[in-house]
Amino acid sequence: MAKEQAMTLGVHEVFVAAGSNVQPFVALRTALDALAKIYGPLKVSPAYRNAPAGFVGEDFINLAIGFDTNEPAVLVRERLQQVEALCGRPPDAPKWGPRRMDLDILLYGELISDEPGLVLPRPDLVRRAYMLKPMTDIAPDLRHPTLGKTMRELWEAFDRDAHPLVPVELPSTSAGATSR
Repeated sequence: MAKEQAMTLGVHEVFVAAGSNVQPFVALRTALDALAKIYGPLKVSPAYRNAPAGFVGEDFINLAIGFDTNEPAVLVRERLQQVEALCGRPPDAPKWGPRRMDLDILLYGELISDEPGLVLPRPDLVRRAYMLKPMTDIAPDLRHPTLGKTMRELWEAFDRDAHPLVPVELPSTSAGATSR
């Protein structure tokens, strides 16, 4: 954990995937407002509708959020779990099923971690269109810490036809969030 502690000094750019398929617009607005209060101005990607991965159910609405913090990654994860609870997600919610809110750290600066519950960069980032496309929208020139490619390069190589996304309009942003 020494590497994690070393990574907490200074300010880090954090990117989070947000998604919901139970009252998604209400849940996403609640999460964005709460995160803006905690972390200040947010970078918020456009929102996308997509079919659920791993189960059959209502479509998800997903987006990516970026912010700067000097908090350690474990504290950011705890705060994200608190915001999930605020949105109505129980702590024992199943991994593959409908959910009011799912907030996952995609990247925390250059941190590489294989700690249980804090695997970074998040492996799904390069496997899931609903994570990679929104990341590309808000940080196209950001390099993946282990792959060395930019988000734009990763998205350009992604099989988009196998993972369709439909842009959707998210109700107005809060004062602390900026859409891109």
